[in-house]
Amino acid sequence: MKTFAIAAATATALTLTMANAAFAQTTQTTQSPMVVAAGEMTKAKEVTSDTWITTKVKTELMAKKGVPGIGVEVDTKEGVVTLSSSNPVTQAEKDKAISIAKHIKGVKAVMADGLKTQ
Repeated sequence: MKTFAIAAATATALTLTMANAAFAQTTQTTQSPMVVAAGEMTKAKEVTSDTWITTKVKTELMAKKGVPGIGVEVDTKEGVVTLSSSNPVTQAEKDKAISIAKHIKGVKAVMADGLKTQ
């Protein structure tokens, strides 16, 4: 009977020790994501900025005459705008689309190799 009581007490002590260690580890883990979150916020701002640039370029292309805004695909990654189309555009339309994209705030470069010209 004493052996059983000693074994039970030992098991309880070990369980509490392990639980305390797990709790301490959980506490450390929950504190460090704040640092990670700060880094993720920078990425989120870049993504939001790229999304904003894409939307702004697309809106400007659709609002301006002389550019087939509906037929031009716009993609932005790290401030670099890529223009493409499945239907051919004239050289004047391509030039105007590039000019519009270059004048949007936050655009670092414009790639228009994907705009097929007639």
